[in-house]
Amino acid sequence: MKIGIVGLGFVGLSLTSVLASKGYDVVGIDVDEHKCKIIGDGNSPFFEPELEHTLRNGLRKKLKISNDFGLINNCDFLFVTVGTPQNIDGSIDLSIIKKAITTIGKNLKRNKKRPIILVKSTVIPGTMKKIILPILEKKSSKKAGKDFGLISNPEFLQESTAIKDTKFPHAVVLGGYQTMFMKKTKSFFTKLHPNVPIIITNHQTAEMIKYANNSFLATKISFINQLSNICQKTPGANVDDIAKTIGLDPRIGKLFLNAGPGYGGSCLPKDMKALINFANISGVNPSLLNAVEEINSKQIEEVITIAKQKLGSLRSKKITVLGTAFKPETDDIRDSIGIELIKKLLKMKAEITVHDPKAIKNTKNVFQEKIRYAKTVRDALLKSQCVIIMTQWEEYSKINNRSIKEMDKKIIIDSRRILADKNINASYNAIGIGDSV
Repeated sequence: MKIGIVGLGFVGLSLTSVLASKGYDVVGIDVDEHKCKIIGDGNSPFFEPELEHTLRNGLRKKLKISNDFGLINNCDFLFVTVGTPQNIDGSIDLSIIKKAITTIGKNLKRNKKRPIILVKSTVIPGTMKKIILPILEKKSSKKAGKDFGLISNPEFLQESTAIKDTKFPHAVVLGGYQTMFMKKTKSFFTKLHPNVPIIITNHQTAEMIKYANNSFLATKISFINQLSNICQKTPGANVDDIAKTIGLDPRIGKLFLNAGPGYGGSCLPKDMKALINFANISGVNPSLLNAVEEINSKQIEEVITIAKQKLGSLRSKKITVLGTAFKPETDDIRDSIGIELIKKLLKMKAEITVHDPKAIKNTKNVFQEKIRYAKTVRDALLKSQCVIIMTQWEEYSKINNRSIKEMDKKIIIDSRRILADKNINASYNAIGIGDSV
């Protein structure tokens, strides 16, 4: 069995590395020749725990990395994992996946096998039937369900745990026609992930499942963030104790109840906007989804409000931002709340110093010389008048009175409450914790 993966971004490279490390004959394809060279040398173009180790293990077996789409011609399974970025109106940009599918269709014409094409890229309901399938049939001169299989296979992995999530998914979703191709695909995933539920449905439902999943997670985050704001105005209230307690209810669950400055990353904001746009087009008023997004967009103002209360005007104030990655254990700053905070502070003419264990390079690509970049936490805090903790990196939990002694003004705004249990000799302000009674 030969497996091809088109698109070596976050999802594609994780899948490529895991399958190859398990001994499958895998070819990873990407249009970016430079990226292919980096990956082929055993290096990841982005940070993800365990990824490089898994990749190198795969390269020692049967993994090949290339920008030559001709290598997919003999594949039995072909996974499409290219990006579907966001347009200004919130809709998804299908140009990348259309181009990839067009190329796949042309190569499919020369494929002597009857391959199964699995689309992992996030697309709105109807995309498979209305856009992807017609392109494949036109460019290949072949018929879906007879000459090749076409299946929706949404991905649910998270950054920072991508390898684990790829190896041990909570479920496998397969959307498409009930043909021999679906039976073959189910058999493949049953062997790959024993005892994992396999949901077989149609294309439209599979496409919707991904949006439903991410939108519900975003809703949980905005819910706990709104409670966090209420707690902050309630003397003695602590949102973490509330989250811990309600999370014990099996009807709710403990995940995604960590209050903070808002959700970010490459998935939740994009998918929320796409689903809202799709609902509007479909004639449905997405009032709940709109509220979730509005709460998230305003959450960062809680941090800024506290900074103004403590410092007055932020003009020329030396402010340190700890964490620009949208979550710990990644260097991804896409739709990062930390990045958004820095942009707002710069508009207020504040002087910004940033630190992040992994995301400084990506942060520099955004701000260049407009801000200062610190190599260590100690350097970041030096002469600072206010430090704002944005990302829950483990090393930030080690901040203590010795760490802050060289701050000009000892003002700490902790959006993650990671220092809440420490005796810090500073003006300590934790998002989601009200002043003591």
